[in-house]
Amino acid sequence: GAGKPPMYGDYEAQRHWQEITYNLPIRQWYFNTSDNNLLYWGLDYPPLTAYHSFVCAYIAKLINPDWVALHTSRGYESQPHKLFMRTTVFVADLLVYIPAVILYCFSLKETSAKKKASTCALCILLYPGLILIDHGHFQYPLSLGLALWAVLCLSHDWDLLGSVAFCLALNYKQMELYHSLPFFCYLLGKCFKKGLKGKGLVLLAKLAGTVLLSFAACWLPFGTDVEQIMQVLRRLFPIDRGLFEACMFSSPTHCPDKVANIWCSLSVLIKIKNVLSPRTQLKLSFAVTFLSLLPACIKLTVQPSLRGFKFALVSCALSFFLFSFQVHEKSILLVSVPVCLIINEIPFMATWFLLVSTFSLLPLLLKDGLLLPYAVTTPAFLAACLASFSILEKTSPEDLQLKAFSLSLKGYVSCFKSFPRIVRSLFLLSLALMGALSVLSAAVPPPQSLPDLFPVAVAVVSCLHFLLFLVYFNVVILWDSKNRGQKKMS
Repeated sequence: GAGKPPMYGDYEAQRHWQEITYNLPIRQWYFNTSDNNLLYWGLDYPPLTAYHSFVCAYIAKLINPDWVALHTSRGYESQPHKLFMRTTVFVADLLVYIPAVILYCFSLKETSAKKKASTCALCILLYPGLILIDHGHFQYPLSLGLALWAVLCLSHDWDLLGSVAFCLALNYKQMELYHSLPFFCYLLGKCFKKGLKGKGLVLLAKLAGTVLLSFAACWLPFGTDVEQIMQVLRRLFPIDRGLFEACMFSSPTHCPDKVANIWCSLSVLIKIKNVLSPRTQLKLSFAVTFLSLLPACIKLTVQPSLRGFKFALVSCALSFFLFSFQVHEKSILLVSVPVCLIINEIPFMATWFLLVSTFSLLPLLLKDGLLLPYAVTTPAFLAACLASFSILEKTSPEDLQLKAFSLSLKGYVSCFKSFPRIVRSLFLLSLALMGALSVLSAAVPPPQSLPDLFPVAVAVVSCLHFLLFLVYFNVVILWDSKNRGQKKMS
């Protein structure tokens, strides 16, 4: 949206939040006033994002007051300011996200050798989706970085520190709710395992106190007024918008954004917005999301293990993306980052998923003029994974963590003999399809009668992939033996 009034794009959103937080008192940050028009990039992220914007604004004011001047700075774009804004993202990466990735990879028991750990970290850091969105579309990676720190803490049994880190992630971006149930179920399962009449009860009390104190610290400036809290919550969860926030297939001539989830894909055939009332849409999405989450969450609570926790992060986040309310294309990153955490365990499927997740963002990337970065980073990521993990050689049921499942199908085990060849063929077919749709989307004008043909095709193809991945990850979780589930990071 650079240089395109009246909204100017996400870059302007981040700049405007700096302008608002620096110039207005906290009590006005989330309210519509003459100085804060909420229709113009009003704050709709939790308090920690607002505090981060204020810190960036304070530095910006010292460099050039025009960058955050109230009202007059709208749409401000200059090369020095772009350098400053990009630096703020890069600093956030260096302070939070990148160290978490590196430490995580070096703490993996399966990749204890420095060379393996470094190649694992390289592949994760080369994941194109995060590079293109956080650096190209302009988002800060702090919430994902904090969530990674939480996973890292839990892997070393630092449960209280992990809880603090995840609370901070959730208070930076509300979409971290995608990861909340696995954290809750894993820690609750640990409490049950220790016994709720002894150490487990003590741990539960400590965790509850830690969470309450963390939230209280983040919300303290808003805690003096109930109306303040309610207004912030209304901004964070605008349920009145209906099921579709960014994916609107109801228009016969134009669809601004395409999201690769089930509701947008079904809307190609059935105009859900016209058939169901907004309240029914909300109930339906809640029910389907809850049912799809249930198996993994029950298994994790009953048999808490670090390995199960990581797979549950993937499965639950993917369920939210596919079935929940008001999903944005960028939300696929909340699934992709947990997939990065298991790339050393199932390199073939993880690489495949990460390629599809990047492909699903294609309409958004084309709209933002990121075709060239997409065309460069995606093959580079695939090449890195091929070189680091030899993914095409790791397609057996055991490599894909499906051995227990295959053994349970005793009468059909013979079909698994050709399983590696079938999986490799499907992978290559998938790559060819995504490559063809990428070229068509970028180079071929759509028919006048179907202006959204290629974006819709990208969304539907991606959605079908994600549904199959959801089945796969749930099979891995549910057929994971208890002993295997206890494998931990050193």
